[in-house]
Amino acid sequence: MASPSRTARPAYRCTECGWTAAKWVGRCGECQAWGTVSEAGSAPAGPATKATSVRTPATPIAEVSASASARRSTGVGEFDRVLGGGLVPGAAILLAGEPGVGKSTLLLDVAARAAREGQRVLYVTGEESAGQVRLRAERIGALEQGLLLAAETDLGSVLGHIEASEPALLMVDSIQTIASAEVDGTPGGVGQVREVASALIQAAKTRGLAMVLVGHVTKDGSVAGPRLVEHLVDVVCQFEGEQHSQLRLLRAIKNRFGSVDEVGCFQLHDGGIEGVADPSGLFLSREDVQVPGTCATITIDGKRPLPAEIQALVAPSALSNPRRATSGIDSARVAMILAVLHRRVGLAVAADDVYVSTIGGARVTEPGADVALALALASARADVPVRRGFAAIGEVALSGAVRPVNAMAQRIAEAARLGFTDVIVPESTGASKDPAGVRVHRVQTLREAVAAALPRE
Repeated sequence: MASPSRTARPAYRCTECGWTAAKWVGRCGECQAWGTVSEAGSAPAGPATKATSVRTPATPIAEVSASASARRSTGVGEFDRVLGGGLVPGAAILLAGEPGVGKSTLLLDVAARAAREGQRVLYVTGEESAGQVRLRAERIGALEQGLLLAAETDLGSVLGHIEASEPALLMVDSIQTIASAEVDGTPGGVGQVREVASALIQAAKTRGLAMVLVGHVTKDGSVAGPRLVEHLVDVVCQFEGEQHSQLRLLRAIKNRFGSVDEVGCFQLHDGGIEGVADPSGLFLSREDVQVPGTCATITIDGKRPLPAEIQALVAPSALSNPRRATSGIDSARVAMILAVLHRRVGLAVAADDVYVSTIGGARVTEPGADVALALALASARADVPVRRGFAAIGEVALSGAVRPVNAMAQRIAEAARLGFTDVIVPESTGASKDPAGVRVHRVQTLREAVAAALPRE
């Protein structure tokens, strides 16, 4: 009896992540994107790839050399912190961020530092001309002989530059501007971005050179282009910052060589961009005269403790519906704390306008700042400043209880390092040894916290 022939059936593929299905579906089963599954032609009913001879046999894992993957510092401590210690040869890094946030300035600074150490660096720009990049390099002091610059938008030309210059570090700004003549579609399209990323990553892996790709972001802040690119690269970094603020934060949302809990702080100015190892001066005011309505706290961003100062202003309102304005903090959180203050502490602000803001453009999203927010509001309402040297850490429950948050010991130690003399924490934090030079006030309720932080009169 003759064996049944292999029949062909249509195959459907997601244009975002490459997921395949036997029939059409409206939503991708891998990346959950809508309307991205389209027919990719006929696929055989059975496997089409057959086993071939192996050129290099498999090696025991203990015999694989680790020296070829030794990290090299970028010269920027905050960038090394996020990457997990530095650049790994052959690693592909995707750096995404909004326009004007400072991606190109950071990469040009890193490229110049690498060239200063004797490495050959190739910087490919597709968005700007070579003259524009040269002017930026002159402004930030990045004119180095070992830094090679190429203004190209063709993938074949970029690969040719890599073969000719043989760099140790490759910068591509940006991946959406490079196109391949072998693939249909406009630059930045799904097919083009997939082809460009695959070719550049293969070149980086083959030659053992570290590569940083600049990527654009969409309106919702996610990386533009197919999700397949995020799967191909080794590290995905997100560069965040507001246009009117000098503060920039670099986060790793994927890292095969380190933790994704680290965050790097940078300051963007006219002379370029520099890492800020101690960002406390950016988030805390340095006023000698105490002002009512301010309270400091210690937040945790990833694994890094960061100080934040919350300011509040409570003023009589002439409107039937008093205003509630916030900046840098969730408005729903402010409304909840106001309700707890009114019900559990007896602080009536229903007829007042309330304004809440943070210092330095910081964004406070975690519940560990609840007590500081409540003390700032209570201080503004009573028109009495919080006691000098006080910081507050803890979450406020609807019952008025003060609850502990994660990394309490690390937060208290950071408060002591910054010079705070008194720290208000939840009583259930524990009786661990407190840092020298700081008094820890353990409270059970928000009423106790208000009594400890505000003068009795």
